[in-house]
Amino acid sequence: MAAPCLDDPSLERNFRGHKDAVTSVDFNFNMKQLVSGSMDSCLMIWHMKPHMRAYRFVGHKDAVMCVQFSPSGHLVASGSRDKTVRIWVPNLKGESTVFRAHTGTVRSVHFSNDGQSLVTASDDKTVKVWTVHRQKFLFSFSQHINWVRCAKFSPDGRLIVSASDDKTVKLWDKTSRECVHSFCEHGGFVNYVDFHPSGTCIAAAGTDNTVKLWDVRTNRLLQHYQLHSAVVNALSFHPSGNYLITASSDSTLKILDLMEGRLLYTLHGHLGPATCVAFSRSGELFASGGVDEQVMVWRSNFDATDYGDPLKNHRSGSAGGYAKSPTVSILEQRLTLTEDKLKQCLENQQLIMQSKAE
Repeated sequence: MAAPCLDDPSLERNFRGHKDAVTSVDFNFNMKQLVSGSMDSCLMIWHMKPHMRAYRFVGHKDAVMCVQFSPSGHLVASGSRDKTVRIWVPNLKGESTVFRAHTGTVRSVHFSNDGQSLVTASDDKTVKVWTVHRQKFLFSFSQHINWVRCAKFSPDGRLIVSASDDKTVKLWDKTSRECVHSFCEHGGFVNYVDFHPSGTCIAAAGTDNTVKLWDVRTNRLLQHYQLHSAVVNALSFHPSGNYLITASSDSTLKILDLMEGRLLYTLHGHLGPATCVAFSRSGELFASGGVDEQVMVWRSNFDATDYGDPLKNHRSGSAGGYAKSPTVSILEQRLTLTEDKLKQCLENQQLIMQSKAE
Protein backbone atom coordinates (compact mmCIF):
# COMPACT_ATOMS: atom_id res chain seq x y z
CA MET A 1 0.00 0.00 0.00
CA ALA A 2 1.34 3.41 -0.93
CA ALA A 3 2.24 5.76 1.90
CA PRO A 4 -0.59 8.20 2.65
CA CYS A 5 -0.28 11.78 1.54
CA LEU A 6 -0.54 13.91 4.67
CA ASP A 7 -0.83 17.66 5.08
CA ASP A 8 -0.91 19.33 8.47
CA PRO A 9 -4.38 19.26 10.07
CA SER A 10 -5.98 22.70 9.93
CA LEU A 11 -8.49 24.48 12.14
CA GLU A 12 -11.76 24.71 10.21
CA ARG A 13 -14.27 26.21 12.67
CA ASN A 14 -14.30 27.50 16.23
CA PHE A 15 -17.63 27.36 18.07
CA ARG A 16 -18.28 29.44 21.18
CA GLY A 17 -21.50 29.22 23.14
CA HIS A 18 -20.89 27.13 26.24
CA LYS A 19 -20.46 28.91 29.56
CA ASP A 20 -18.24 26.29 31.20
CA ALA A 21 -15.82 23.50 30.25
CA VAL A 22 -16.78 21.32 27.27
CA THR A 23 -16.90 17.65 28.30
CA SER A 24 -17.86 15.72 25.15
CA VAL A 25 -18.23 16.08 21.36
CA ASP A 26 -19.67 13.91 18.58
CA PHE A 27 -20.51 14.29 14.87
CA ASN A 28 -23.80 13.35 13.27
CA PHE A 29 -23.36 10.62 10.67
CA ASN A 30 -24.67 13.01 7.99
CA MET A 31 -21.82 15.45 8.79
CA LYS A 32 -24.33 18.32 9.04
CA GLN A 33 -24.35 18.58 12.82
CA LEU A 34 -22.00 18.39 15.79
CA VAL A 35 -23.15 17.95 19.40
CA SER A 36 -21.27 19.06 22.50
CA GLY A 37 -21.94 18.69 26.22
CA SER A 38 -20.69 20.96 28.96
CA MET A 39 -20.33 21.54 32.67
CA ASP A 40 -22.84 24.38 32.10
CA SER A 41 -25.60 21.68 32.10
CA CYS A 42 -26.44 22.30 28.42
CA LEU A 43 -26.04 20.51 25.10
CA MET A 44 -25.28 22.50 21.96
CA ILE A 45 -26.11 21.29 18.46
CA TRP A 46 -23.80 23.09 16.04
CA HIS A 47 -24.52 23.25 12.32
CA MET A 48 -21.62 22.65 9.97
CA LYS A 49 -23.13 25.01 7.39
CA PRO A 50 -21.99 28.60 8.02
CA HIS A 51 -24.49 31.22 9.29
CA MET A 52 -26.88 28.65 10.79
CA ARG A 53 -27.70 29.23 14.44
CA ALA A 54 -26.85 26.58 17.00
CA TYR A 55 -29.49 24.89 19.16
CA ARG A 56 -29.07 25.03 22.94
CA PHE A 57 -30.79 22.13 24.73
CA VAL A 58 -31.69 22.70 28.38
CA GLY A 59 -33.07 19.94 30.60
CA HIS A 60 -30.31 18.43 32.72
CA LYS A 61 -30.12 19.84 36.25
CA ASP A 62 -26.34 19.49 36.52
CA ALA A 63 -23.22 19.13 34.34
CA VAL A 64 -23.55 17.17 31.07
CA MET A 65 -20.67 14.68 31.09
CA CYS A 66 -21.21 12.83 27.80
CA VAL A 67 -23.09 13.09 24.49
CA GLN A 68 -23.46 10.89 21.41
CA PHE A 69 -25.48 10.83 18.19
CA SER A 70 -27.29 7.59 17.38
CA PRO A 71 -25.98 5.79 14.24
CA SER A 72 -28.96 7.08 12.24
CA GLY A 73 -28.36 10.64 13.46
CA HIS A 74 -32.01 10.99 14.48
CA LEU A 75 -31.32 10.91 18.23
CA VAL A 76 -28.77 12.24 20.71
CA ALA A 77 -28.06 10.62 24.09
CA SER A 78 -26.62 12.56 27.01
CA GLY A 79 -25.52 11.62 30.52
CA SER A 80 -25.26 13.98 33.46
CA ARG A 81 -24.08 14.57 36.98
CA ASP A 82 -27.81 14.72 37.82
CA LYS A 83 -27.71 10.86 37.48
CA THR A 84 -30.04 10.83 34.47
CA VAL A 85 -29.77 9.99 30.79
CA ARG A 86 -31.75 11.96 28.22
CA ILE A 87 -32.59 10.98 24.65
CA TRP A 88 -33.06 14.09 22.48
CA VAL A 89 -34.40 14.77 18.99
CA PRO A 90 -31.75 17.11 17.48
CA ASN A 91 -34.09 19.67 15.92
CA LEU A 92 -35.30 23.15 16.81
CA LYS A 93 -37.81 21.87 19.40
CA GLY A 94 -35.19 19.82 21.22
CA GLU A 95 -37.69 17.40 22.75
CA SER A 96 -36.28 14.74 25.08
CA THR A 97 -37.21 11.78 27.24
CA VAL A 98 -35.43 11.37 30.56
CA PHE A 99 -34.77 8.35 32.78
CA ARG A 100 -32.97 7.88 36.08
CA ALA A 101 -30.17 5.61 34.91
CA HIS A 102 -27.81 5.43 37.88
CA THR A 103 -27.34 6.36 41.52
CA GLY A 104 -24.23 8.40 40.67
CA THR A 105 -22.93 10.72 37.93
CA VAL A 106 -23.39 9.27 34.43
CA ARG A 107 -19.95 9.54 32.80
CA SER A 108 -20.55 7.77 29.49
CA VAL A 109 -23.30 6.96 26.97
CA HIS A 110 -22.79 4.90 23.81
CA PHE A 111 -25.15 3.50 21.15
CA SER A 112 -24.60 0.06 19.64
CA ASN A 113 -23.94 0.17 15.88
CA ASP A 114 -27.45 -1.15 15.14
CA GLY A 115 -28.93 1.72 17.18
CA GLN A 116 -31.00 -0.66 19.30
CA SER A 117 -29.02 -0.61 22.57
CA LEU A 118 -27.40 1.97 24.81
CA VAL A 119 -24.60 1.35 27.31
CA THR A 120 -24.02 3.74 30.23
CA ALA A 121 -21.25 4.02 32.83
CA SER A 122 -21.37 5.75 36.18
CA ASP A 123 -19.75 6.79 39.44
CA ASP A 124 -22.00 4.18 41.08
CA LYS A 125 -19.36 1.68 39.80
CA THR A 126 -21.73 0.01 37.34
CA VAL A 127 -22.09 -0.39 33.58
CA LYS A 128 -25.71 -0.73 32.41
CA VAL A 129 -27.28 -1.77 29.12
CA TRP A 130 -30.66 -0.42 27.97
CA THR A 131 -32.95 -0.65 24.98
CA VAL A 132 -33.11 2.64 23.09
CA HIS A 133 -36.84 2.15 22.47
CA ARG A 134 -38.64 2.99 25.73
CA GLN A 135 -35.29 2.92 27.59
CA LYS A 136 -35.92 -0.49 29.10
CA PHE A 137 -33.20 -1.68 31.50
CA LEU A 138 -31.66 -4.99 30.35
CA PHE A 139 -28.73 -5.83 32.64
CA SER A 140 -25.71 -4.40 34.44
CA PHE A 141 -22.05 -5.21 35.12
CA SER A 142 -20.86 -4.46 38.64
CA GLN A 143 -17.33 -5.84 39.02
CA HIS A 144 -15.53 -2.48 38.98
CA ILE A 145 -14.57 -1.27 42.47
CA ASN A 146 -14.40 2.46 41.65
CA TRP A 147 -16.03 5.01 39.33
CA VAL A 148 -16.53 3.83 35.74
CA ARG A 149 -15.47 6.59 33.36
CA CYS A 150 -16.32 5.08 29.98
CA ALA A 151 -18.07 2.12 28.34
CA LYS A 152 -18.32 1.25 24.62
CA PHE A 153 -19.85 -1.45 22.43
CA SER A 154 -17.60 -3.30 19.99
CA PRO A 155 -18.45 -2.64 16.31
CA ASP A 156 -20.29 -5.98 16.07
CA GLY A 157 -22.10 -5.38 19.39
CA ARG A 158 -20.94 -8.64 20.96
CA LEU A 159 -18.47 -7.13 23.44
CA ILE A 160 -18.48 -4.15 25.78
CA VAL A 161 -15.32 -2.50 27.10
CA SER A 162 -15.22 -0.31 30.21
CA ALA A 163 -12.60 1.93 31.85
CA SER A 164 -12.49 2.74 35.54
CA ASP A 165 -10.80 4.63 38.36
CA ASP A 166 -9.95 1.19 39.76
CA LYS A 167 -7.10 1.30 37.19
CA THR A 168 -8.55 -1.50 35.07
CA VAL A 169 -10.06 -1.88 31.63
CA LYS A 170 -12.61 -4.69 31.56
CA LEU A 171 -13.89 -6.62 28.56
CA TRP A 172 -17.42 -8.02 28.83
CA ASP A 173 -19.34 -10.54 26.75
CA LYS A 174 -22.79 -9.11 26.06
CA THR A 175 -24.41 -12.54 25.56
CA SER A 176 -22.98 -14.40 28.56
CA ARG A 177 -22.90 -11.15 30.60
CA GLU A 178 -19.53 -12.12 32.04
CA CYS A 179 -16.20 -10.30 32.33
CA VAL A 180 -13.92 -12.11 29.89
CA HIS A 181 -10.73 -10.20 30.74
CA SER A 182 -9.33 -7.40 32.90
CA PHE A 183 -6.42 -5.32 31.61
CA CYS A 184 -4.47 -4.05 34.62
CA GLU A 185 -1.41 -2.41 33.05
CA HIS A 186 -2.41 1.23 33.68
CA GLY A 187 -0.55 3.04 36.46
CA GLY A 188 -3.47 5.38 37.20
CA PHE A 189 -7.18 5.93 36.64
CA VAL A 190 -8.38 4.99 33.15
CA ASN A 191 -10.31 7.91 31.67
CA TYR A 192 -11.33 6.62 28.29
CA VAL A 193 -11.43 3.49 26.15
CA ASP A 194 -12.62 2.63 22.64
CA PHE A 195 -12.58 -0.16 20.07
CA HIS A 196 -10.52 -0.08 16.89
CA PRO A 197 -12.92 0.08 13.87
CA SER A 198 -12.10 -3.57 13.08
CA GLY A 199 -13.16 -4.63 16.57
CA THR A 200 -9.92 -6.55 17.09
CA CYS A 201 -8.16 -4.20 19.52
CA ILE A 202 -8.86 -1.44 22.04
CA ALA A 203 -7.11 1.76 23.07
CA ALA A 204 -7.24 3.26 26.55
CA ALA A 205 -6.14 6.62 27.96
CA GLY A 206 -5.15 7.24 31.56
CA THR A 207 -4.10 9.63 34.30
CA ASP A 208 -0.60 8.11 34.07
CA ASN A 209 -0.26 10.19 30.84
CA THR A 210 -0.20 7.07 28.67
CA VAL A 211 -2.17 5.50 25.84
CA LYS A 212 -2.15 1.72 25.53
CA LEU A 213 -3.47 -0.60 22.78
CA TRP A 214 -4.37 -4.26 23.37
CA ASP A 215 -5.49 -7.09 21.11
CA VAL A 216 -8.83 -8.30 22.49
CA ARG A 217 -8.39 -11.80 21.03
CA THR A 218 -5.02 -12.57 22.61
CA ASN A 219 -5.19 -9.90 25.40
CA ARG A 220 -1.64 -8.87 24.47
CA LEU A 221 -0.37 -5.32 24.79
CA LEU A 222 0.31 -4.11 21.24
CA GLN A 223 1.49 -0.54 21.71
CA HIS A 224 2.28 1.83 24.56
CA TYR A 225 2.62 5.60 24.08
CA GLN A 226 3.88 8.07 26.67
CA LEU A 227 3.82 11.28 24.66
CA HIS A 228 1.73 13.67 26.76
CA SER A 229 3.04 15.58 29.77
CA ALA A 230 -0.29 15.39 31.62
CA VAL A 231 -3.44 13.27 31.95
CA VAL A 232 -4.88 11.87 28.69
CA ASN A 233 -8.62 12.59 28.80
CA ALA A 234 -9.96 11.12 25.57
CA LEU A 235 -9.08 9.44 22.28
CA SER A 236 -10.66 8.59 18.94
CA PHE A 237 -9.75 6.17 16.13
CA HIS A 238 -9.74 7.40 12.54
CA PRO A 239 -12.28 5.29 10.56
CA SER A 240 -9.42 3.71 8.58
CA GLY A 241 -8.01 2.38 11.85
CA ASN A 242 -4.57 3.69 10.87
CA TYR A 243 -4.55 6.78 13.10
CA LEU A 244 -5.47 7.65 16.67
CA ILE A 245 -6.03 11.12 18.11
CA THR A 246 -5.67 11.95 21.80
CA ALA A 247 -6.72 14.92 23.97
CA SER A 248 -4.78 15.83 27.10
CA SER A 249 -4.71 18.16 30.09
CA ASP A 250 -1.35 19.40 28.72
CA SER A 251 -3.65 21.40 26.33
CA THR A 252 -2.57 19.48 23.21
CA LEU A 253 -4.09 17.04 20.76
CA LYS A 254 -1.76 14.41 19.32
CA ILE A 255 -2.25 12.31 16.18
CA LEU A 256 -0.53 8.92 16.21
CA ASP A 257 0.32 6.81 13.18
CA LEU A 258 -0.52 3.30 14.39
CA MET A 259 1.01 1.63 11.32
CA GLU A 260 4.38 3.17 12.08
CA GLY A 261 3.95 3.36 15.85
CA ARG A 262 4.94 7.02 16.01
CA LEU A 263 3.68 10.53 16.72
CA LEU A 264 2.57 12.39 13.58
CA TYR A 265 1.31 15.75 14.85
CA THR A 266 0.95 17.78 18.02
CA LEU A 267 -1.83 20.37 17.78
CA HIS A 268 -2.00 23.46 19.97
CA GLY A 269 -5.36 25.19 20.00
CA HIS A 270 -7.01 25.01 23.38
CA LEU A 271 -6.15 27.40 26.19
CA GLY A 272 -5.96 24.89 29.02
CA PRO A 273 -6.81 21.18 29.21
CA ALA A 274 -8.26 19.51 26.09
CA THR A 275 -11.04 17.35 27.49
CA CYS A 276 -12.55 15.52 24.52
CA VAL A 277 -11.93 14.66 20.86
CA ALA A 278 -13.79 12.75 18.13
CA PHE A 279 -13.29 11.98 14.44
CA SER A 280 -16.24 12.39 12.10
CA ARG A 281 -17.64 9.18 10.57
CA SER A 282 -15.81 9.91 7.30
CA GLY A 283 -12.56 10.85 9.03
CA GLU A 284 -12.31 14.12 7.08
CA LEU A 285 -12.88 16.19 10.22
CA PHE A 286 -12.33 15.89 13.94
CA ALA A 287 -13.67 17.99 16.80
CA SER A 288 -12.18 18.83 20.18
CA GLY A 289 -13.43 20.53 23.33
CA GLY A 290 -11.69 22.04 26.30
CA VAL A 291 -11.85 23.75 29.66
CA ASP A 292 -11.58 27.01 27.66
CA GLU A 293 -15.29 26.50 26.72
CA GLN A 294 -14.42 26.20 23.03
CA VAL A 295 -15.44 23.56 20.49
CA MET A 296 -12.92 23.36 17.65
CA VAL A 297 -13.44 21.61 14.33
CA TRP A 298 -10.31 20.58 12.44
CA ARG A 299 -9.78 19.24 8.93
CA SER A 300 -7.71 16.04 9.02
CA ASN A 301 -6.12 16.54 5.57
CA PHE A 302 -5.36 12.83 5.28
CA ASP A 303 -5.39 11.55 1.71
CA ALA A 304 -8.97 10.31 1.18
CA THR A 305 -7.71 7.59 -1.19
CA ASP A 306 -5.70 6.05 1.65
CA TYR A 307 -8.68 4.16 3.01
CA GLY A 308 -12.14 2.97 2.16
CA ASP A 309 -14.88 1.46 4.25
CA PRO A 310 -13.08 0.66 7.53
CA LEU A 311 -14.95 -2.62 7.97
CA LYS A 312 -14.84 -3.72 4.33
CA ASN A 313 -12.76 -6.90 3.92
CA HIS A 314 -12.34 -7.12 7.72
CA ARG A 315 -15.32 -9.40 8.37
CA SER A 316 -14.68 -13.12 8.16
CA GLY A 317 -17.32 -15.68 7.34
CA SER A 318 -16.34 -17.76 10.35
CA ALA A 319 -17.95 -17.70 13.76
CA GLY A 320 -14.77 -15.99 14.93
CA GLY A 321 -16.13 -12.59 13.86
CA TYR A 322 -13.65 -10.09 12.49
CA ALA A 323 -10.62 -11.00 10.46
CA LYS A 324 -7.38 -9.20 11.21
CA SER A 325 -7.11 -5.65 9.96
CA PRO A 326 -3.80 -4.62 8.32
CA THR A 327 -3.07 -2.25 11.22
CA VAL A 328 -3.51 -4.91 13.89
CA SER A 329 -1.46 -7.42 11.87
CA ILE A 330 1.38 -4.90 11.65
CA LEU A 331 1.13 -4.18 15.39
CA GLU A 332 1.35 -7.93 16.09
CA GLN A 333 4.34 -8.30 13.76
CA ARG A 334 6.12 -5.46 15.56
CA LEU A 335 5.34 -7.01 18.95
CA THR A 336 6.59 -10.45 17.81
CA LEU A 337 9.74 -8.84 16.44
CA THR A 338 10.35 -7.12 19.78
CA GLU A 339 9.77 -10.36 21.69
CA ASP A 340 12.16 -12.24 19.37
CA LYS A 341 14.85 -9.58 19.91
CA LEU A 342 14.34 -9.78 23.67
CA LYS A 343 14.59 -13.59 23.61
CA GLN A 344 17.75 -13.42 21.50
CA CYS A 345 19.26 -10.83 23.85
CA LEU A 346 18.56 -13.03 26.91
CA GLU A 347 20.07 -16.06 25.15
CA ASN A 348 23.18 -14.04 24.28
CA GLN A 349 23.49 -12.90 27.91
CA GLN A 350 23.25 -16.51 29.10
CA LEU A 351 26.00 -17.55 26.65
CA ILE A 352 28.23 -14.70 27.87
CA MET A 353 27.64 -15.71 31.52
CA GLN A 354 28.41 -19.35 30.68
CA SER A 355 31.65 -18.44 28.87
CA LYS A 356 32.72 -16.27 31.85
CA ALA A 357 31.99 -19.14 34.26
CA GLU A 358 34.15 -21.46 32.19
